[in-house]
Amino acid sequence: MSQFEDFLPIMADKLGGDGLIEELCNGFQLLMDGDKGVITFDSLKKNSSLLGLGDLSDDDIVSMLREGDFDGDGALNQMEFCVLMFRLSPNLMDQSEFLLEEALEQEFTNF
Repeated sequence: MSQFEDFLPIMADKLGGDGLIEELCNGFQLLMDGDKGVITFDSLKKNSSLLGLGDLSDDDIVSMLREGDFDGDGALNQMEFCVLMFRLSPNLMDQSEFLLEEALEQEFTNF
């Protein structure tokens, strides 16, 4: 995969758990296919430059989708995207595993 600069730990420090999840959700909204409500190959290719990822090759995009696609539908829903972003951030996982757990707990209590 292309060079990936890990900004999630910095974002987590500045925004806290709730703020980080909110920003990830905003990122998902930017990358998703508006009609389908998921991130597809085409929507990621088209919109990745909005997040500074414009140099992703087709192979990078396919790899990213495969790595995050837990339900096998060929696309990323919001939860798959957020989990993938945490998985791509080893520094964040080493420093702040509790942020994800905290945010997930709050997400599930809001339903």
